[in-house]
Amino acid sequence: GSLVVNYPFDDDEQGIAIYSKSPDDAVFQQLALSYSKENTKMYQGRPCKDIYPTEYFPHGITNGAQWYNVAGGMQDWNYLHTNCFEVTIELGCVKYPKAEELPKYWEQNRRSLLQFMKQV
Repeated sequence: GSLVVNYPFDDDEQGIAIYSKSPDDAVFQQLALSYSKENTKMYQGRPCKDIYPTEYFPHGITNGAQWYNVAGGMQDWNYLHTNCFEVTIELGCVKYPKAEELPKYWEQNRRSLLQFMKQV
């Protein structure tokens, strides 16, 4: 896990981790930023420094392919084949948080979710 909003494209023609700009890149960045700006830890860009000390996401967002390349991913497929604008929101550094920690996740993401919905 991580704490970041990932936007298309998740893949590039070369199959390497490099920025892969979609035709709607500016819109995807706006959507991603609308979410991350409301989550202080996410927006700071170094959410998992104990686990991934070199990982940095400026303003808490990343182009999927620049982070790591995923061929045939759902958000790219939906964008290319159904015109669905989809982002992937990673909610935390721990992949499987304990049940008693879920209220903390809600509080950290509630405003982000509301801001994201306003973008519709």
